[in-house]
Amino acid sequence: MNLQNIPHIKHLDSNNFFILAGPCAIEGEDMAFKIAERLVKISDDLQIPLVFKGSFKKANRSRIDSFTGIGDEKALQILQKVSKEFNVPTVTDIHESSDAELAAAYVDVLQIPAFLVRQTDLVVAAAKTGKTVNLKKGQFMSPESMKHAVQKVLDSNNENVMVTDRGTMFGYQDMIVDFRGIPTMKQYASTVLDITHSLQQPNQASGVTGGRPDLIETVAKAGIAVGVDGIFIETHFDPKNAKSDGANMLHLDYFEPLMKKLVAIRQTVINF
Repeated sequence: MNLQNIPHIKHLDSNNFFILAGPCAIEGEDMAFKIAERLVKISDDLQIPLVFKGSFKKANRSRIDSFTGIGDEKALQILQKVSKEFNVPTVTDIHESSDAELAAAYVDVLQIPAFLVRQTDLVVAAAKTGKTVNLKKGQFMSPESMKHAVQKVLDSNNENVMVTDRGTMFGYQDMIVDFRGIPTMKQYASTVLDITHSLQQPNQASGVTGGRPDLIETVAKAGIAVGVDGIFIETHFDPKNAKSDGANMLHLDYFEPLMKKLVAIRQTVINF
């Protein structure tokens, strides 16, 4: 995938990894702008290509009373405002084929959730918009099987595709990253490591997903060391009170120190 095909993306000549970063869900305009402003400044200072992430709705919830969004059009309009205000590309996930055309009118990258990556109609609908498509590896799938998901996008006359590893189920309530899969998936498309979701602890008895944010730095460092092209990371200025996935998001205050460490590792890797 050529990142230059993503509108508004900057710092492509830096030899850095790129980042897809932002809150789990769009909770409102003020919070989105507050997070985006910090991320854009940090990425500009460190010369890291940035795509701002925010879900316009959350369809995959354990409980019916879980937060799902503030309204589709309202959330998508906020993402569009973020893009225009900060001159940064945006990514959001889609869950139904009808979401593809709707979201494509507002964002630059369409993301296919891990649980849905084998849904052919959904993947093809995203590909046919012409937008860059980010395919999350199913927690139940091998790295090798992702070549078929990538091929669906290519066969839909869209070469702008990336793959994101978000961990593999390890028992009922834990995830693990198999770093052997990174070089495998890089054969098929640019490969991203989802740091925060791969540290989820799903299927809790409470119906609310847990997480291990204390290990975010460990997994991120390992990902850069093995040569991932990009990092996906959800961040919030108040994770404890976030309306979705707060248990595994990185506090925004820790984002810049982490990126500085990852940039240093990246420079070591490419010069080794």
